[in-house]
Amino acid sequence: MDKNTLSERFINLSLDIIQLFKLVPQEFEFEVIRKQIIRSSMSAGANYRAACRAKSTADFIYKLKVVAEEIDETMYWMEVTERLFENDSIGKIKKETNELTSIIVSSIKTSIHRSNKS
Repeated sequence: MDKNTLSERFINLSLDIIQLFKLVPQEFEFEVIRKQIIRSSMSAGANYRAACRAKSTADFIYKLKVVAEEIDETMYWMEVTERLFENDSIGKIKKETNELTSIIVSSIKTSIHRSNKS
């Protein structure tokens, strides 16, 4: 998958989360989750773009690890949301979050493997 397609998937994930949270109740606990999940999903995408402009393989790996942390945090908040609020799009968002996590983890492993060979 090329970097533009993956970058677009991160953007779409953030937009899907924003749309979902427009439907979530306005109580305090949801406001906390809303802010955290929107930040983490957007941070994952922004850090992915930064990784694409890395200055070295080590920098690339480091930035991808940040992406992995942010996308994992996004999954955490989706799991909390799912326990408090029912909506059909939660499953779709969780599936995409899992797929993006798998892609990033695989990219980290591949990059480490390649850098160890050189």
